[in-house]
Amino acid sequence: MVLSMDEIVNAICLHMAERKGVRPTDVNVELSWEEDTGYSAEVWIQGRSQFLVESNMIEAILRYLHSEYNIRAYREDVRLDLDEEITAIVNQH
Repeated sequence: MVLSMDEIVNAICLHMAERKGVRPTDVNVELSWEEDTGYSAEVWIQGRSQFLVESNMIEAILRYLHSEYNIRAYREDVRLDLDEEITAIVNQH
């Protein structure tokens, strides 16, 4: 299974909204990849910026997989990939 960049953004929005007690629509996310730092996401909530590292992004994706698809995946089952856009590849057992 492959999650699109939009689904990764949605996963992070839902995850961060729940953690910060705001609506998902109040969360803005920008994904990036850099050679020295790898995958990251910059998240803006109520004018404040926060950076998430790859493990935080995967945590959000795991929760999204469970809530949206009823899939229980583990950290080692999810791999971020960069082609034309950032995607998440999920190995299902």
